[in-house]
Amino acid sequence: MNADESLELVDFVRQIRDHFKITILMIEHHMDVVTNLCDYCTVLKFGKTLAVGTPAEVKSNPDVIRAYLGGNE
Repeated sequence: MNADESLELVDFVRQIRDHFKITILMIEHHMDVVTNLCDYCTVLKFGKTLAVGTPAEVKSNPDVIRAYLGGNE
């Protein structure tokens, strides 16, 4: 998806969530979608939990950075 499509998806899923007052489980790899939509997330690595928390907490987790985001902590 391009950036515009990602924003449209976020808005669409948020509308569904809010209208029906439901919890939605998503498997998503685009961090912009995750950070703009999710209140809480779990990061898996090879089927095992690597980190759990808010998007901000997960994005700052050193294990997540090493495994998926690259760069230095």
